[in-house]
Amino acid sequence: MQFVYLKEASAPSLNIEGETYKYLFKVLRKAAGDIIDFRNLQDDKLYSYKVVSVNKKSAVLELIYGEKKSVMPQKELTLGWCIIDPKTIEKALPSLNEIGVKKIVFIRCAYSQANFKIKKERLEKILINSCQQCGRSSLMEIEFAASLYQFLQKYPQSWFLNFSPNLLDSVKENIDSIVIGCEGGFSKDELKLFKAEKTVGLNTSLILKSETAAITAAGKIIL
Repeated sequence: MQFVYLKEASAPSLNIEGETYKYLFKVLRKAAGDIIDFRNLQDDKLYSYKVVSVNKKSAVLELIYGEKKSVMPQKELTLGWCIIDPKTIEKALPSLNEIGVKKIVFIRCAYSQANFKIKKERLEKILINSCQQCGRSSLMEIEFAASLYQFLQKYPQSWFLNFSPNLLDSVKENIDSIVIGCEGGFSKDELKLFKAEKTVGLNTSLILKSETAAITAAGKIIL
């Protein structure tokens, strides 16, 4: 773990209780005098605290210093992802977070199943755990769009990943927003929203799962 997430990180002192206390002082065996790094995942700062006292169920820490220390790729990418099974999204989310995707906008597309409900709070918990492991300094943004048309109203310069001889690798420097379809692809009406010059493909004749396409495209654009 690269740091510990705590919303209150930046305060002059912290009173650590609950699950965070158990992890730090029961699992990691931290003790009085130890230095522990925290982030609040909002201001890109790393805060170092010294353990002042440890009791049976709580501990008191005092801030030593905080420094702005951004850990993010220089390339910013918004991923428009047509909604698929939330369980599949949850499995892919840590990889997309590690790659450095800035924002995911989940789009209710024509072939997205109506019973798929995404819980933002659950995704944020997964992202927090991922950030603690990979060191990312800011929390990925999560948004929702009721349709592909609505998404394009806000992100009109988006590219589309679909079957195309125009390969993503050749234009990836120009892409800061890209749309990934769900398992059934895009409907005829949705395809009409695509601009041919903004449609890119991958160098494969295989049909990829939606999550595989999302991770592959993000990795090629950002890394």
